[in-house]
Amino acid sequence: MNWSGLSEFLNMGGYGFYVWGSYLVALLCIAGEIFLVFNRRRTLLRHLSLIHQSTKQEKGNETTS
Repeated sequence: MNWSGLSEFLNMGGYGFYVWGSYLVALLCIAGEIFLVFNRRRTLLRHLSLIHQSTKQEKGNETTS
């Protein structure tokens, strides 16, 4: 396809709204998924750190008793 200008390319023969809207939705979903994965990882590491700390404290309490 040959386009005579940028506006004609963005319009894509009347289907530009659907095409670019689809790209936007896909980009938002991918960005959201990346954000959620990093958030889940941070939460998991925080929980594991708390578990490790409490296990360390319990072992310390057992040796002093």
